[in-house]
Amino acid sequence: MLSCIRSYIYSYVNMRLAIFLLILCIFEYAVAVDQTNFKTCDQSSFCRRCRNVKPDNTKFALVPGTLNIYSDSITADLQHKDNKHLFSLKLEGIEKGDTFRLLIDEKTPLKPRYRVVDSLKEIPKPGSIKVQEGQGELTITSGSNKAVVVADPFRIDFYQNNVLTVSVNAKGLMTFEHLRPKPQELGTDSPDANEVKSSDEITDPGAWEENFKSHHDSKPYGPEAVALDFSFPEAEVLFGIPEHADSFVLKSTSGTDPYRLYNTDVFEYILDSKMALYGSVPVLYGHGPKRTAGVFWQNAAETWVDIYTAEKNVVSSIVNFVSGSSKTDPPAAHFMSESGIIDVFILLGPSPIDVFKQYTELTGSGPLPQMFALAYHQSRWNYNSEDDVEEVSAKFDEYDIPMDTMWLDIEYTDGKRYFTWDKFKFSNPLGMFRNLSKLGRHMVIIIDPHIKRDDQYFFHKDCTERGLYTKTREGKDYEGWCWPGAASYPDFFNPEVRAYYASQYLPSNFKTVTADVMIWNDMNEPSVFNGPEVTMPKDMIHYGNWEHRDVHNLYGHMHVMGTFDGLLGRDPNQRPYILTRSHFAGTQRYASIWTGDNTADWGHLQHSLKMCLSEAVAGFSFCGADVGGFFGNPDAELFARWYQTGAFLPFFRGHAHIDTKRREPWLFPEDTRLIVRDAIRKRYAFLPLWYTMFYEHEMTGEPVMRPLLAHYPQDKEGYNIDYEFLLQDRLLVRPVMDRGASKVNVYFPSTDDKKTGDVWYDINTLKKYTNAGYESLPVDSRTIPVFQRGGTIIPKKERIRRAATLMKNDPYTLVVCLDRAGKAQGTLYIDDEKSYAYRKGEFNYLLFEFENGQLNVNFKSKPNFKTTAWIERVVIAGLDRTPKSATLIVGGVSQDLEVLPHEEGVAIRKPGISVLELFTIRLNF
Repeated sequence: MLSCIRSYIYSYVNMRLAIFLLILCIFEYAVAVDQTNFKTCDQSSFCRRCRNVKPDNTKFALVPGTLNIYSDSITADLQHKDNKHLFSLKLEGIEKGDTFRLLIDEKTPLKPRYRVVDSLKEIPKPGSIKVQEGQGELTITSGSNKAVVVADPFRIDFYQNNVLTVSVNAKGLMTFEHLRPKPQELGTDSPDANEVKSSDEITDPGAWEENFKSHHDSKPYGPEAVALDFSFPEAEVLFGIPEHADSFVLKSTSGTDPYRLYNTDVFEYILDSKMALYGSVPVLYGHGPKRTAGVFWQNAAETWVDIYTAEKNVVSSIVNFVSGSSKTDPPAAHFMSESGIIDVFILLGPSPIDVFKQYTELTGSGPLPQMFALAYHQSRWNYNSEDDVEEVSAKFDEYDIPMDTMWLDIEYTDGKRYFTWDKFKFSNPLGMFRNLSKLGRHMVIIIDPHIKRDDQYFFHKDCTERGLYTKTREGKDYEGWCWPGAASYPDFFNPEVRAYYASQYLPSNFKTVTADVMIWNDMNEPSVFNGPEVTMPKDMIHYGNWEHRDVHNLYGHMHVMGTFDGLLGRDPNQRPYILTRSHFAGTQRYASIWTGDNTADWGHLQHSLKMCLSEAVAGFSFCGADVGGFFGNPDAELFARWYQTGAFLPFFRGHAHIDTKRREPWLFPEDTRLIVRDAIRKRYAFLPLWYTMFYEHEMTGEPVMRPLLAHYPQDKEGYNIDYEFLLQDRLLVRPVMDRGASKVNVYFPSTDDKKTGDVWYDINTLKKYTNAGYESLPVDSRTIPVFQRGGTIIPKKERIRRAATLMKNDPYTLVVCLDRAGKAQGTLYIDDEKSYAYRKGEFNYLLFEFENGQLNVNFKSKPNFKTTAWIERVVIAGLDRTPKSATLIVGGVSQDLEVLPHEEGVAIRKPGISVLELFTIRLNF
């Protein structure tokens, strides 16, 4: 496909040939990704070398007499026992959370090795430690945790409350290729020549230069890989390391390629695959019934991860039988990176929620978005003109379908020049924005990092004159090919570049947008159509003289940082909204993500859940997929089911390729349109819950979307279930994702090993489900199987308007679902839904509690935001008898309220009480 696009771009001077080639490109693009355009481990020199390291024969040991003990850390020298090269080791306990940090670098490298800093929200502060020296080992205690460092063979065992939780280098797979002179550069009389040849020679043919297809990697610094293995003795499954189109629980890589982390532009990606995709988040978790732990491998270079599972097979069973042992090796992961240092955080849990919070304590949580960002978004490549945008917006109103945001893809620009407009199709963009704003709506426009090489284009001219582009090894501006044709790529690692780029969003520069227009950053892996593996060559040079190979997975992250700074500089009081495709650990602090160029089939619908679950536990709660599929044309059933699913994923956007049929909801048959309308309206009804959950995510770091094991850690049956998910611990969502389904199996998880379950209630009928395990439930075309957990209270708004921004002062409905003890509690968060005033205390945070037939409200903090919103209705499910009436008590004054049957529960009508007042509602039996 990329050779096809490249041919098209090179041929654009011949328009007839260009059109012909473009048609061929579109046809080829619609087939599927060509896997041969992307490396396998065997085609990657460093991956081959690291994978060939034999287990249980580690070459590393601590050097006696080099230990230094400080109040918050230890340091020591580590030596390769064969080539005698020295490395520096540092181990520290982190003050916040049950976390250790391990750093290993060369003691005297030929040049500095890259250290990632931009993924962390701040430099973690070490905590105090105690050190006890023993025979051949050290014990470092930090709080209730300890690390036992074994000198020879080198290994570190991490304990949480005296339980061995993570072992480092237990399999002996550590690799650290030190920097060295190129062999032919050593003279025959050099004293180092014989040493290199005899004890340090790396004979792999790709160690010093490497070819892939027609591309050559000069590799001027030679082999510099780092690798380390991590075992999880208390775990039964491993998960994490997004982004991959695979199951939530990681699979064994025995006999297959490892999982790859290398941000690439992969269209219509293959499912159930370990191939790299657009994002790389190198955090991995091990989970078992008693404990969960994790490792955050902070390295931005190309990385492969081998997975060793604890599954028993025929061979292992025979061996154990013969030996009389029932022991199996615990699950383990082997991280292998092309360059950089070993910089890893050990997250000791012990619960799933604990370990997720330990990770976001390091890299940050997603900020509370504006309310409109949590509502429905309408996009395609491309809406063709201002009239097209206006007509689509009007049609949503005509068919009474809520919609908050219209999106514009690359065709709005003047010839793919970002920060410009096509003056014929979009002659009055400010008028277009104002018309949308009058309806309560927003717009998002795309701005990609590839800059058209046009001497008349101000951005290119400035970058050229000021030296702001990424450079070749010869110091020239790197030139690749992307949507504009010939393009260069700003070096966002340079603070001056980010500042220049951010300044383009200022109203004085980008005069054709308003402060309410938000940004979509795409193609920022970066995508280079004629580059190796559709990206930038690894030997290009960034700010600080770092090679692209050292920082590749961070490029999109730095792009987004610049965008965030630009939007914040444009309007410091308004929360920016950004969608990015490329991402790394920490990008969640700036942007939401989506699963990229999926296709309109049932498998891609199913994988949208698996992928967003993996992203959620890696810090990215604000995740979604292109509803309906980016490529292809969904039939009516798939289209409807995808909307029903998307309505319960955090990011909810319909989007489609330029070559697909128009697919706005009203273009489908009426019954399909009504199903889609119902799904979108359901999303709007639950917006108070979504908003509350995202506030709590920012405050705690706990993910919004969660796997079952997050709250049911002992339920082994639930470990591998990734076709349903939790929203916090309040909702269980089990979408219908199979063609022609008339029933679905819903799994209600158990709270212990005795198959005791929570109580669950159907959100529509309030029907109660009390048994743990599988339940086969009938579904029709309108059914979205979603269940509220007994013991929770959920806020809703049931007066649906054309846009969420118009619902701010509308009344709330509380849905109270009781647990077996007749209790429930929940929260509601309220602010201005737009600004940063909430960080100055201007918000209301309410706690609702139901017990002994009485609903009470309290404020979790002093209310400090004025609102006219009020409580319109209270729905209660799970009562063992029906109340005759209810009494509202406010400040000692009582008022009778009417109680009516509602589905399989009751509804208390019109309490009419402001959300700014404390009150009690007492049921009368």
